[in-house]
Amino acid sequence: MTTFTKITGDETPLIEVDAAKRLSKIDPMTYGGFTEHMGRCIYGGIYDPTSPLADSDGFRTDVLTALRELDIPVVRYPGGNFVATYHWQDGIGPRASRPKRPELAWLGVEPNQFGTDEFMRWLDVLSEGREHRVEPYLCLNMGTGTLDEALAWVEYCNGTRDTHYANLRRANGHPEPYRVKYWALGNEVWGPWQVEQMTREDYAKKAAQWAKALRLLDPDIVLILCGQDGQSSWDHYVLNQCVGWADMHSIHIYTASNDHVKNATAPLAAERAIQITASLIDLARIENNIPPTKPATKICFDEWNVWDPERAPGDKGAEEQYTLSDALTVASWLNVFVRQSKYIGMANIAQTVNVISPLMTTEKGVVRQSTWWPLLLFSKYMRGHTVATHVRSGSYAGETQPAWLQGTLGEDGAPWLDVSAALGDDGFVNLAVANISETEDFAVDIKGVGGDVAAYTVSGSGVSATNKEGKEEVGLSEGKWDGKGKYIFAKHTFTLLRWKA
Repeated sequence: MTTFTKITGDETPLIEVDAAKRLSKIDPMTYGGFTEHMGRCIYGGIYDPTSPLADSDGFRTDVLTALRELDIPVVRYPGGNFVATYHWQDGIGPRASRPKRPELAWLGVEPNQFGTDEFMRWLDVLSEGREHRVEPYLCLNMGTGTLDEALAWVEYCNGTRDTHYANLRRANGHPEPYRVKYWALGNEVWGPWQVEQMTREDYAKKAAQWAKALRLLDPDIVLILCGQDGQSSWDHYVLNQCVGWADMHSIHIYTASNDHVKNATAPLAAERAIQITASLIDLARIENNIPPTKPATKICFDEWNVWDPERAPGDKGAEEQYTLSDALTVASWLNVFVRQSKYIGMANIAQTVNVISPLMTTEKGVVRQSTWWPLLLFSKYMRGHTVATHVRSGSYAGETQPAWLQGTLGEDGAPWLDVSAALGDDGFVNLAVANISETEDFAVDIKGVGGDVAAYTVSGSGVSATNKEGKEEVGLSEGKWDGKGKYIFAKHTFTLLRWKA
């Protein structure tokens, strides 16, 4: 949690960090990924058997190496909108016998050469060298799919008995169960773009029935409701009807603006959505008399990022060219998740490779886009517990995107310094500061800092700077600070300061 005081004129900006005030645990699942059968995310991204950079499984080794840097805890699959017409049995068994299908979400053809078993194998390879595996998170088809099909998929993945789909997995060369813990009850089924769009009433009834059956088959799974954006009547109704059946509630928000300040402040709308969703969850639990012994219902923010569908259309592959402005926006997004860690059970950047992604593949290798660098720093250092932080700075009080955000920010506006802080289990304090001002450096008093400080800075020549193959305009630099005097946060930079508590 970060509190804020607006200042004007010649007052000195201040950031105060109190490492003794641990507020809430930052769930490691906050730094999750997402791979959808969309554009070049799967084919040409993580799976590219014709590439000289692929291993014997057809997996791009350069992608695996890069993603290991992020220490991703969980990956969502196979969608996304794609899942509404996806039938998982098309993607198992001998590849030569797998059918090609029309793909209606992104208007392509799905060859089904990469399916459940390939995804699980890819996670195994991605997990090499880790203490804990990268967890799979599968989304069920609640569009054209059936409950029988969903039960069969859970049985195929998790079954241990002498039953049909567990035996089918064994026959396909996988004797041990995959132990898939996380299952989503559909994706964006409220949306008019969906095949088999539903009303909130129809979805809530169906989700409760599916949850009941799925838990009878496997009581240990974690079920995630299909929410909207956390601030809608859909979220209110579905939570009220289904909170007793679910472990988490999913919400999706994308932000984007060609105006830098509107772009960089837009994640504050997601922060408000998290707060509203948390209240709706509390209300639903109260009205349904959910006992306090049942674990808290968390928010699963399983699609978030900077994305302008007009700039990067989904049916054209959604390959965004990210700028330094977008990198600062991603830093602000991640600050939101740290500040609101009390409520976040999982978050998944959409997506992991090529499609609105910080990581792009070419024939020669990978390109780390501008947004890669804040994601790397957060995933590496912003773990442990959120700690109490106060910011005193100037602010932006103009128009916002979305427009309603300006009204919720009130007269104080959005601080030029977007801040969160964490105390890691290693005893280090980590302070994340995005200076979203395009024109002004800020010399800031920092209270609570001690000893030698490591400083990591993401910067570029201007907010339009970008990274392309052979040309990196946005990068990461490392430095030191003695912790004395004021620290200067340069204009349009993201900085992470790290010191021993």
